[in-house]
Amino acid sequence: MSITRIDMGPRMSQAVVHGGTVYLAGQVADDPKGKSVTEQTAQILGQIDRLLAAAGTDKTRILMATIYLADIKTFAEMNAAWEPWVAQGNTPSRATVEAKLVTPDYLVEIAVIAAV
Repeated sequence: MSITRIDMGPRMSQAVVHGGTVYLAGQVADDPKGKSVTEQTAQILGQIDRLLAAAGTDKTRILMATIYLADIKTFAEMNAAWEPWVAQGNTPSRATVEAKLVTPDYLVEIAVIAAV
């Protein structure tokens, strides 16, 4: 089976397609400084849309999402962007956890796995 790497860098690829499945790296906001959890989540969801399209799929085919929040108290703020974006009737399984992210500017990180 072939493996396709999307937006490959020296350390990691942003997405890897194998066996009819695409695995996205954890996505963080491109411009997080001073942005709210809702704003960062919206940026991330746009990145996810772009990567899924590059892999030949879309958000209706997401199987699993893992959401990391720097502060679990911001759960509702994250959902303010997630709920209008997620494909109703095709909602994925999901886990949301609190985690210390790589810098204090990052408030949200999202990783997804989708069918291609």
